[in-house]
Amino acid sequence: EIRLSLVGSEMCIRDRINILQHYNTPGLSIIIPVYNENKNILTLAKKLNNIKKKIKTEIIFIDDNSNDGSIHSLKFVKKKYNTQFLIRRKKNRDLMNSCFMGIEKSKYNTCLIMDGDLQHNPKYIPGLYKKLNSSNYDIGICCRKFNKLKNKDFNFLRKYSSLIIIFLINIFLEKKTADPLSGFFIFRKKIFNSFKFCYYPSGYKILLNILYCTNIKLKSFDKIIKFDRRISNKSKMNKKVLLNLAVQFFYLLYVKLFMKIIIDKNN
Repeated sequence: EIRLSLVGSEMCIRDRINILQHYNTPGLSIIIPVYNENKNILTLAKKLNNIKKKIKTEIIFIDDNSNDGSIHSLKFVKKKYNTQFLIRRKKNRDLMNSCFMGIEKSKYNTCLIMDGDLQHNPKYIPGLYKKLNSSNYDIGICCRKFNKLKNKDFNFLRKYSSLIIIFLINIFLEKKTADPLSGFFIFRKKIFNSFKFCYYPSGYKILLNILYCTNIKLKSFDKIIKFDRRISNKSKMNKKVLLNLAVQFFYLLYVKLFMKIIIDKNN
């Protein structure tokens, strides 16, 4: 069998072709990490199913080992709407690794990450996909208007901790978007795969990895949207999430310094 070397390991030509198709097949993979969103899954799947009429789409739910009976809803929407689901059976919940799993499973060259709590309205997705492709962008980010968020939709801790962290990111890492903490964004899979080896390995803010664990200038756009009110369940934001986010921030500072050293050395 004829073999060729790729990234330090041997892969057969068939595998090489499969990888290229994995990156280049046109279409949209919608990846939704969920935990205890049993009451929301059916409603969200129904809304997302309408997008299939406009865009070649696959819908992938990644369940972080829920204990509220979500598995029954996931099986139902798989049968009714031809969605997919994976279950991450780990002791420690980890939204970022759920997203990693979904991206690895996806088959199209464009991915979209969104929450499963109905705060991210699917009506924006066709416009995001169209803009990403019509203007050759690498990534598009749905942003919140913090000054218009009401306390009943966005509690005090979540709102002001987010504002402080975004301020620090803009000062020390560089401003690349109005909302680097967004969980609703679209991107080309190739930019994820190019630098995933240096991504912060766990946590809740995968967008930070994509934006700041790279030494290339990404072409991006912001889309200001209205985040819908959470109908059931509650925000996962707590002190543990904030601590993890702080650690990720310092990790990204290290990566930025490392990237600068590499670039300076090559120049």
